[in-house]
Amino acid sequence: MGKRRAKSELLPGTLDMLILQTLKRGRMHGYGIALHIQQMSDDVLQVEEGSLYPALQRMQLQGWIEAEWGQSANNRRARYYQLTVAGRKQLGNEVSNFDRLFAAIARVMRPA
Repeated sequence: MGKRRAKSELLPGTLDMLILQTLKRGRMHGYGIALHIQQMSDDVLQVEEGSLYPALQRMQLQGWIEAEWGQSANNRRARYYQLTVAGRKQLGNEVSNFDRLFAAIARVMRPA
């Protein structure tokens, strides 16, 4: 039997950061973004369609990503997303905020 890992919920606001970081690798379709996050987290983080696509749409409206239709590797029509200059700047902001939050949590978790 293989190891089963419990799904971990993302902290609020981290999904945008993970998507933007993933798109630094280059143009990807939604399924590829979700798969990359899952693989890079050793299957701890799983982004569901119901969270991913609204986030992509919201980020597109913010101007952080651009989208265009193309053909996937299995010859299906897919929407491909890529990072914009504004998205790179936003990623920097997201990482800075996350680092600050993570440091604050670490301080609280230190033994007295």
